[in-house]
Amino acid sequence: MLRKSGLTGFKAKEMAYRIVVTMFADDTTVYLTENDNYTTLTDILQLWCTVSGAKFNTSKTEIIPIGMKEYREHILTTRKLNKTQDCIPEDIDLAKDSKATRILGVWIGNRTDKQAIWSPILDKIENTLQRWEKWHPTIEGRKIIIQCTIGGMSQYLTTAQGMPKDIEDLLVKQA
Repeated sequence: MLRKSGLTGFKAKEMAYRIVVTMFADDTTVYLTENDNYTTLTDILQLWCTVSGAKFNTSKTEIIPIGMKEYREHILTTRKLNKTQDCIPEDIDLAKDSKATRILGVWIGNRTDKQAIWSPILDKIENTLQRWEKWHPTIEGRKIIIQCTIGGMSQYLTTAQGMPKDIEDLLVKQA
């Protein structure tokens, strides 16, 4: 329904098709431009929910303004994608600059702190390594633990988002 709607979505030069929606399990990400109408989106989603019997958890809905700083500020102050539209309801969260939003394990946002994004993973790695250290592993055991812990716990985010050099240096030092 969303792909066949009049919503513009997002299209880069290299892309054959525009992206309006991506869905994975119960996560839905919708891409709107300043020419799209938020009310049109909610009408489509409401119809889809009525027909399918599904429910959208609007309390988890968040809008991440993308574009020039002036446009992002316009959305945050007016709660509108453009001047001709109704306001986005107050119960819908609008992500300000520096706020990272997690979408399928990747942190998205404008001017986000890359160190803060890595903080939970670094804590998890540190706690796991400390827990293993209580067992006094052999050198071979340490090698396996380090590979599984540091490599395994950092691999997805590194692949999806990249790893800042200072985070890489910290993990090398931990190994």
